[in-house]
Parts: sequence; C-alpha cells; structure tokens
Amino acid sequence: MASNGKVITCRAAVAYGPGQPLVVEQVQVDPPQKMEVRIKILFTSICHTDLSAWKGESEAQRAYPRILGHEASGVVESVGEGVIDMKEGDHVVPIFNGECGDCIYCKSSKKTNLCGKFRVNPFKSVMDSDGKCRFRNKDGIPIYHFLNTSTFSDYTVVDSACLVKIDPHAPLDKMTLLSCGVSTGLGAAWNTADVQTGETVAVFGLGAVGLAVVEGARTRGASKIIGVDINPEKRIKGEAIGITDFINPKEIDVPVHEKIREMTEGGVHYSFECAGNMDVLREAFLCTHDGWGMVIVLGIHPTPRLLSLHPMELFDGRRIVASVFGDFKGKSHLPLFAKQCMAGVVKLDEFITHRLPFEKINEAFQLLLDGKSLRCLLHL
Repeated sequence: MASNGKVITCRAAVAYGPGQPLVVEQVQVDPPQKMEVRIKILFTSICHTDLSAWKGESEAQRAYPRILGHEASGVVESVGEGVIDMKEGDHVVPIFNGECGDCIYCKSSKKTNLCGKFRVNPFKSVMDSDGKCRFRNKDGIPIYHFLNTSTFSDYTVVDSACLVKIDPHAPLDKMTLLSCGVSTGLGAAWNTADVQTGETVAVFGLGAVGLAVVEGARTRGASKIIGVDINPEKRIKGEAIGITDFINPKEIDVPVHEKIREMTEGGVHYSFECAGNMDVLREAFLCTHDGWGMVIVLGIHPTPRLLSLHPMELFDGRRIVASVFGDFKGKSHLPLFAKQCMAGVVKLDEFITHRLPFEKINEAFQLLLDGKSLRCLLHL
C-alpha cells in the first residue's frame, strides 16, 4: 500500500481522563516495528472491560491519554520485520490475550492459554519491542496503548502475537465479537467447563459474555440453562438465545442459590459468574451441586474486596476456577472457531443489538452503561 512504512494520520477516540467523553480527533500512527503489524480497523465494539477502563476503576487503567478498545476486526495494512504469518490485505482479528507460540506457556498444550510475553496485562501501555507508543496526538504527545490492541482508531499497531488471521470470506462485522465477548463466554462453556449433553447450567449476568455462555451451553445440549439477572428485559434476549429458565433476584423471597437448588434437585453442574460482583459470585458458588459442582469466574472485579469463602466449603466437592478468553489459544484456535461461526454452529446475530458510526462512540458507551446494548458495532 502507498502508506507502507510511513506515518499515518487518522481518526481515533482518545480517553484523556476517567469518565470524560472520548475525544474523536486526528492522531498519528507510526509504522510497525519488528514483529508488529499495522491494521486498518473496519469494525470495533465496546465491552465492559472498556467501560471499566474508561471509568478508571483501577490504577492499572489510569494511563492517559489512551486509546481504548479490544474488540475489532480489520485488514492488515503493513507488517514489520520478521512477520511471516500475515501479509498486506489479510483479514484479521486482534486479541488481548496473545500467543507467541515459543514460550513455555504457549508450548504447554492444554494446560493454559496464557502467554509468557503477551498475556492480558492491564498495566501494559506501550509496545513490547521498545517500550514506546505508536500513537501521538496533534501536539506530538504520546498516546498510550490498551490491552495489546487499542482498536478505537482507524489504524492501530499490534504485536503479531496478538493478531489472528481468519478466513477472508468470514463477515468481518460479526468476527469482531470473537476478539473478546463471544469467545470468552462460549469458550468458558466449551473449554473450561466442557459442558456435556444433559448437564445443567446457571449463568449470573446476561450481558454479552453471559449470553455467550448460554449459546455455548445450548450448542452442547445442556438440559437446563438458568439465566439470572436483575434486569427483567434480559429475559427476552436470554430466551431468544437459549435459556430455559429465568430468575430475577428482586422477584423472589429466598436466596438465588436456594431457588436454583430447588429447581435442579440439589444444584447445577456448572455456574458462570459474569457480573463482577462478589455477592453474586458467592451465590453462584452455592448454587452448584455438592460433590461435583464448578463455578467459573468471568466477571471483572475492580473492587478490593476478597472472596467470601471458607476453605472448608471446598471440601464439599465444589470447585471454583477462572477463565481467561474462554481458555482459547487465540492464534491456534480462533481460525477454526471463525469457520464454525460461518457454518452456523454458533449464532452471532443476536449479540449485535446496535450499529453506529464511529463518531458516535460516546453514545455507544452510554448504551452499554445504561444496560440497553449487548454489543454496539461501530463502523469505521
């Protein structure tokens, strides 16, 4: 391309402070350095991790100015020295939990999907190769990176370990969902829990990640999928995707875990905590069946509170684990997952509730903040 090796001036939505509206302005994007790729973002969306970072809910998220965003899809514009698995024009999906393929973690086969060098790291705000930013504003001030991706920009630079090449025939708008939400939730059901036909599931929090869990449990043939949410409107969307029962904690006079145990003859096989709330997490733990129940933690917990759990409670046979990116190894597993989505094994349409031009990114944030959207797709 004509821009290869040159600085690109383009639009980006820059966060200058916690809770402040993002500023859509011109920024400069440097060429990719060794083992880096510069991509043209075509679609991006917002998830609760972006929302949490925008609010500045932890010290790790307070590097400003910063370009947020980690759910996206696009096309390779240029590649840096050493990149051999991608070329200009390839269709790609950025991933916040990278896979270098060479470290002890990446070579661990099924033991972990973390990478020693490019795992998700909210403290990281610069590129790995030289500790510098690839973005600058009009005044020449460096703009920090976010979660290995920074997709709220027409162009972004990412490490090649954090970029997945997908089928060129895959619909790029829907493939955006594979960068985070759908992969995280569905992967938790498929990979972490390994839900089997006839087993029972409870999902606490029916946002995009929670509903992706529902989709994963549905495709595996779960006999009962109980959705739990304080927003009564989530029932309709949940039923459209696959929940068999719905519980609004505000509408029952007993603890949620007691209600679920009653509905499932002692508790579910698996519960998924997708709310980022400690009290909800305890209910999710207690609603699983003793002897074999497992709770999978997916929610983002910015609170300094610690888990309310006595060690002796684990002696009843229940287990508690967390799942990062649905235990998918991004570069190894996502190309096949994309093909499964293309083949209709997984339904993605239900997750895109709104579409807006990139300039209305602050409206998209508000829709998520108000609980009115699952994923608002922004067109760049």
